[in-house]
Amino acid sequence: MAQQDMHDDPQQRELLRVARIGKAQGLKGEVTVRLYTDDPEWRFEPGSVLYEQDGETEYIVEHSRTFKDRWIIKFEGTDDRTAAEALNGIELYGEADDPDEMLEADEWYPKDLIGLEARLAADNGLGLPAGQVVGKVVDVVDSPAQSLLKIRLTEPVVTGQNSKGEDVVEKTALVPFVEQLVPEIDLNKQYLTLDPPGGLIPGL
Repeated sequence: MAQQDMHDDPQQRELLRVARIGKAQGLKGEVTVRLYTDDPEWRFEPGSVLYEQDGETEYIVEHSRTFKDRWIIKFEGTDDRTAAEALNGIELYGEADDPDEMLEADEWYPKDLIGLEARLAADNGLGLPAGQVVGKVVDVVDSPAQSLLKIRLTEPVVTGQNSKGEDVVEKTALVPFVEQLVPEIDLNKQYLTLDPPGGLIPGL
């Protein structure tokens, strides 16, 4: 039965990258980690299970703490500095959250947003028709301040000319992924709405 579970679960489990293990911290098996998650308190609570990318190799959190904005983790079975140093560089994955719970909390994974049609919101600040199609989300770009939605414009826009007298054509726009600019997301109907300020999106 155990073998059957080990074989089946990784196929069904959807894993998301949570952290990368860094240097050993102290002599008792603790390690520092680089975060790829917005929920470290939940991901690193005692008893939480994290995995390598194969979905089979498990790391169980014994305890965790923060020090100077860094997370420090102790995994079960890693009890000295030598064992901790051996983990350096391993990327850890956790199981995906429940989609319905994420919808209620207004949380999104990049893969959910890519492919959504981008439309103008009702009562948008530009005074343009509600529902006007701007383009399609083709990527989610991380930046220090917030994520950016890369939108491929439905109609490429000529924004000027270069030194050779050739037209400069903008085919994409970057929109900060914040509620003021992206007020609505409907995964069922595969669209999101935008309320951009003037000048943010070429042609609008």
